[in-house]
Amino acid sequence: MTETACAFGVKDAEELARTLLHPLTERWQHTAAVAVRAEQLAGTVDAADREILVAAAWLHDIGYATATHDSGFHPLDGARYLRKRGVSERLCSLVAHHSGARFVAEARGLTSELAEFPLEVSALSDALTYADQTVGPHGRPYSVEQRMAEVLDRHGPESPQAKAYSTRAPYLLSVAERVRRRFAQYSQR
Repeated sequence: MTETACAFGVKDAEELARTLLHPLTERWQHTAAVAVRAEQLAGTVDAADREILVAAAWLHDIGYATATHDSGFHPLDGARYLRKRGVSERLCSLVAHHSGARFVAEARGLTSELAEFPLEVSALSDALTYADQTVGPHGRPYSVEQRMAEVLDRHGPESPQAKAYSTRAPYLLSVAERVRRRFAQYSQR
């Protein structure tokens, strides 16, 4: 499931994210910091996947923009918006499934809709999730645990995020462990 190049480059991704998310100040700050974090983690993925990692980081939350709204579930809405623009299926899938979206999709009754996009389980998808889960609102660094608590607090105890917590949290913690291990190996080179 490797594409040697990202058909929608990093600059394209940054421009689109800026256009869609800049009016949403807090979301834009988060997104820009996630892209920086992804650049820091680029050594944990194959060289051929580094550009698509950073592009996906820029695009991961575009589904929050009004222009992309479809289902009301931002990973799915962002991926569908990108697909309509002719963006590679792999990049669309990374956006669709970032940060354990499948667990929240199940709680929202959107599992079959999310299945429009293939789930990639790889160092690349792990790095994207880790970048997102280690940056809080306004672009501040967070631990994965802080980020999970912030999401629950922001969305509330009856939210799909809260309903998915028991399955999503172990996934996010295992992703964090894998990325930290890869980063340590990369840093020792």
